[in-house]
Amino acid sequence: MTTAYAVVIPTLVRDTLADCLAALAAATGPRPREIVLVDDRPVPDPGPLEHPLSVLGDLRDRTTVLHGGGRGPAAARNTGLRAIASPWVAFLDDDVQVGPHWCEQLTQDLAAAGPDTAGVQGVIAVPLPGGRRPTDWERESVARARARWGTADMAYRTDALKQARGFDERFLRAHREDVDLALRLLDAGWGIRQGRRTTRHPVHPAGRWASLAAQRGHADDALMLRLHGAGWWYKALARRGRIRGHLAVTAAGAGACVLAGAGHRTAAAVAALGWAAGTAEFAWARIAPGPRTRDEVTTLLATSALIPPTAGWHWLSGLWRYRGAPAWREVAP
Repeated sequence: MTTAYAVVIPTLVRDTLADCLAALAAATGPRPREIVLVDDRPVPDPGPLEHPLSVLGDLRDRTTVLHGGGRGPAAARNTGLRAIASPWVAFLDDDVQVGPHWCEQLTQDLAAAGPDTAGVQGVIAVPLPGGRRPTDWERESVARARARWGTADMAYRTDALKQARGFDERFLRAHREDVDLALRLLDAGWGIRQGRRTTRHPVHPAGRWASLAAQRGHADDALMLRLHGAGWWYKALARRGRIRGHLAVTAAGAGACVLAGAGHRTAAAVAALGWAAGTAEFAWARIAPGPRTRDEVTTLLATSALIPPTAGWHWLSGLWRYRGAPAWREVAP
């Protein structure tokens, strides 16, 4: 069957995994030939997996659990890729819920794919709370979930992935590894199209400083620059972000401190004014579209001052770390 498919789900065995597997088990249509869960916790514990596996019902016999070793989602997907024999592989994140007719719709998407089509992406629906504007974190979650070529729900030809030698395992986070793979496939002459199947991607609660932790993705952007050149933003239709502004604001703040220490008060005041203006503009750009609650405003004011130096640090450290990065050659065993 040319539309036979496997499902690969990298997971840290979060609370969302049971809902993900329950939705997959309930979906109507041709069932996956294989399901591979890649437990990417550094120290696997089979106990927390007992309940999620139990919701699979008759799909349990088709399910294999592998250990990823805590090397990140790119390496975990490669581990799953090496274990399957189906002509197509559908990657799902462990925090999504496929639609009620997902299996049927996926099969239709695969049947409609031409011989030069390497991948078919699902439609991601992100439910947001009603009655208020979304928060800054919710808006960012929507942008990430709906990004082009995202592996929240992405089906690829197995042969195409093996020709491309899988995901680049230097991407240690769930950030840009999917774009890198898609660009390599496109450069090799394959096509990637949008499918019609739907998958729900809820916005999950996050800590107050989650936006700071997300700045680590700038190191991955630096790797993308080394691998695909400055034009990769346009090829991927990706948001370029504010890294240039963050570097300028950080330089102004650092300059104000240095100049003040050297006794150049006027120059220090000018640099401090530039830092304050840049920080205020960034904070307002994040505050204005949101609900503007006291907690939201307080959080955004604090993080807007801390994000520019954090982003700049990860960007510059990434440029240094990947200064001689070669092209991705193969899926490591």
